[in-house]
Order: sequence, then structure tokens, then C-alpha cells
Amino acid sequence: MPTDTNQPNQAQIQPVVLIICDGWGVAPPSDGNAITQAKLPVFNRLLKTYPAMTIIASGNEVGLEWGQMGNSEVGHLNIGAGRVYYQTLLRINQSISSGAFFKDETLLKATAHVKKNKSRLHLMGMVSNGNVHSAEEHLYALLKFAAEQKIKEVYIHMFLDGRDALFNGGGASLERLQAKIKEYGVGRVASLAGRFYALDRDNRWDRIEKTYRAIAEGTGEQSSDPAEAIKASYAKEVYDEQFVPVTITDGGKPVATVEDNDAVIFFNFRPDRARELTKAFALPGFDKFTARAYKNLLFVTMAEFEKSLPVEVVFPPDVIKNCLAEVVSNAGLKQFHVAETEKYAHITFFLNGTVEEPFPGEERVIIPSPHVSGYDQKPEMSAPQRSSESD
Repeated sequence: MPTDTNQPNQAQIQPVVLIICDGWGVAPPSDGNAITQAKLPVFNRLLKTYPAMTIIASGNEVGLEWGQMGNSEVGHLNIGAGRVYYQTLLRINQSISSGAFFKDETLLKATAHVKKNKSRLHLMGMVSNGNVHSAEEHLYALLKFAAEQKIKEVYIHMFLDGRDALFNGGGASLERLQAKIKEYGVGRVASLAGRFYALDRDNRWDRIEKTYRAIAEGTGEQSSDPAEAIKASYAKEVYDEQFVPVTITDGGKPVATVEDNDAVIFFNFRPDRARELTKAFALPGFDKFTARAYKNLLFVTMAEFEKSLPVEVVFPPDVIKNCLAEVVSNAGLKQFHVAETEKYAHITFFLNGTVEEPFPGEERVIIPSPHVSGYDQKPEMSAPQRSSESD
């Protein structure tokens, strides 16, 4: 019987393993270099026995601005693409520089919604100069845009970083933001929350709920001054990442909460940590905790956080054709993607070229990440379980 010459000879195929050591840096040996301080017999043997090289994982080489540090999203996207993938950060920056940002139809739809309903505009996202999940300049551009559109009531729900930026850089970020608020004559901080609570990606819904309550209801901890709230938290040695959600008040009442007929713009451009909070506000039938079913709430995201979310997207993804997983699938081969929940998006959506659904022949296993407040408490995370699933 004739054989299909396009199909691979399964008897000749040997397993090929791609191991991504996320966060494994290359730097000169020093007392502060955990990699060179560790005992790594297998890794060191591989380096000595087989060809190895160091590649650039930042800046223009991975589709970022010159000098901009890389991150796990960028790394997985470029590995899966096999080519330079121009990041959403760069696309937004270019849009602002050209002026196209201020004429964007989706953003104009948000301000038209506010004008029509005589409601408020909420700007939600991480305010940090880390440029990994968001960029301060994007928030400033939104404030300028709101001022040009003559939107009077603009409220900012500020998420502190402390991980991709200084651990206590939130106060300085707030100062820069308040200077822009004064410059454009629009905007007011309505709530604060650390990324630990606002930008979880591990299904820790109790954390997300605390942020949601502050933004949607004005409940939980309160303060009349965002700067004083940050100072008070620092005095307790609770810094940006772990900052407990706080509602900002005026005369004992919340400055603003998200209400029916309002518009929200979530200005994070990286999807993995923005999905959960977005679902709490925008997903019909949301059931992870008791959440309000908003009427006529227009929810806008800077990038596509998840294809199925009923939101407006300012910068839809550039889908990569012939990414690694697609090529393997088209060759009639099987593939197995394994990670823990912290890296779910990375070995699916990012590695697969911004495609959410698995390709034919692709199997996925996601291992729960450890339930700890910080991975310094369990640095091995779920590595043993990931290894056993891969056997």
C-alpha cells in the first residue's frame, strides 16, 4: 500500500524537549548571583558537552524600545514566534507619538459613552515605570485625551508595582501622576492597591475581591490622601507589591466607585495579570465571588486580555502565523505543554503566538502553584510536580 510521504515516520522520531528556565539570568559570578552560587551539575555538564550560546532577550531584538528590559511575556512570544515580535508597548508608544492614539475609535467610543450618559470615566491599571505590564506614559496620554475630550469626571484606580520597579517606588509614581493631573486639569486618584491584590494570575480570588470591593463599593481600608496612605503602609513595612487596597475618600465618602453607565479603561497592556479583575467587572455570570451585574458599563482594555471577554480592545494582538506550536501541529506531531498556574498564559497564549486555543495534537497540563504570599518562601514552586507530569 502506498504511504503518505508528507507524514513523518513515527518510528524515527525522538522526543525533543524545550525547557524554558524563566528568570534564569546570565551575569558574571558574584555573591549576589544565585545561579553561579548554586550547585548545577546537570546544567554545567550540558554547557561543557554541547554547543551553547547566549542570545539577547531585551530591547529591539525582541520588539521592545532600545534599552528596555525583557520579561517573561516577551521571551515566550519571541521563542514561540521564531522571529522578532513587535510588542504592544512599542505599538502604543508609536501611536502616542504619531497622534493616532488620540483619534482611536475605541477610545473615542469610551468618551462618547460618558458624554451620552453624563457619567464618569475610570482609568485602571498599574502605575509604574517598570514598563512590563503597563507604562506611566500611557496613563498620562489617557489623561491628555480625556482633557481634550472635555471629560470632567476622570478617576484613577492606581495599582502599585514593587516587583518590576523599586519596591517602594509607588510614592514617586504617585508624585509624577499628580503632576500630570495638575498639568492637564483632569483626574483624581480614587483607589490604591498593590499588584499582589489587583493583578493576581493564580486564581487567588480572595485577593482580587479585596481590590474589587475598593473600586466597586468603596469598602475596606480608607484614606483621605493617597500619598499619606502610601506613607502609612511603608511605615508598617508593607511596600508596593503587598499594599493592601485602599479607597480614597472625600468628606468621609469614596471619591468615586464604578457605577452603572460608567466607562472603564484598563490601561495595562500585558494580559496575564489583568484577566481576573477584568472578569469580575465585565464577565456576565461571574461566580468567583459576589459581584455586581452592571448595567450599561463600557469596559475597555488596552490590549486583548482574553478572546472571550466582552470588552472593547484598543490594540488587538498581531496573531503570529506559523508559530512553533502550529508548525509542530501541521507536521502531524504531538506536543505536550506543562507549567504551573503562574505561567499558564506563557506556555499557551504567549508561546503560541497570541492564540488561546490549543492546536491539534497539543496537550496541556497546568499544575497549581504553591499557596504562599511570596515565592521566596518556596522558591522551588511546583517544579517536582511539573517534572513528574513530564515523565
